Parts: sequence; C-alpha cells; structure tokens
Amino acid sequence: MSDRASVEPSAAHSTSTSEQGSFCSARCTCGWRGPARRARSLARDDAAGHEAAAGAA
Repeated sequence: MSDRASVEPSAAHSTSTSEQGSFCSARCTCGWRGPARRARSLARDDAAGHEAAAGAA
C-alpha cells in the first residue's frame, strides 16, 4: 500500500511511502530510499526531510 507524503513535491523529487510487512519506508523518484520504520509518521517525516534537503541544494 502506498500513501503520498504530505509534502509538496519539487520538480525532480516526488516522494511516497511503501509498506513491506510491518515496516514502512519513504522513497523518492530520484532513487533515494529512507530507512524502514514501524511508524508511518516517521517514514513521512523522512520523506519531508529529504524533500527539504533536496530543495535547499
């Protein structure tokens, strides 16, 4: 099951979350992948942090 991160995507970075068993991780269209988390909210925070860092670059 995928769920959109609650962040506006930048031009080259669009994130989503995906679940595998009891773990959830954030992914980006640029190839970045966050760590596996048990809480979806933490995976969404990882996605937001990635998009913020990518926007600052």
